Amino acid sequence: MQPTAGQQSPVRDQSEVQRFKEAMSSFPSGATIVTTADETGRWWGFTASAFCSVSLAPPLVLTCLANSAQCFPAFAGAERWVIHFVHAGHTDLAQLFATRGADKFGDGGFQADDDGLPVLADASVILHCSAYAKTDGGDHTILVGRVDKTHIGPEVPSVYFRRGFHRLPGA
Repeated sequence: MQPTAGQQSPVRDQSEVQRFKEAMSSFPSGATIVTTADETGRWWGFTASAFCSVSLAPPLVLTCLANSAQCFPAFAGAERWVIHFVHAGHTDLAQLFATRGADKFGDGGFQADDDGLPVLADASVILHCSAYAKTDGGDHTILVGRVDKTHIGPEVPSVYFRRGFHRLPGA
């Protein structure tokens, strides 16, 4: 019997889990840094390669956040967040934002926007989002944001492939 939506099937083979992780790391994608502020104004963020556009009308994008992430409570309650496309100059910062317990905003060049959210002004692309939906995705939550404002910078985004950042040819 197959599990229905929202149910998790038991993992029986850890080697299959490893193969799945390796297969997913073999799918080239962009990398993003996603930021928000909690109700006290404290800044939170994470790195995600799980990102895509969802709709043009209204303009929607999604990203996925591990339910076990330290920043999960802040994003679970957030009404707004900012998605930044990572370029070659931000790969160390993206690694930092993927590290549990790290001081992510210590020297990253973030500034508060009009809503008090942290923004990395020199990102390749900056998407200011308002919460549209938050959906269960197994051990992750799918954050669907309505894009309220877009900024496109001059830097070419990096590609994340097999757990490393790469420049696009000719970029």
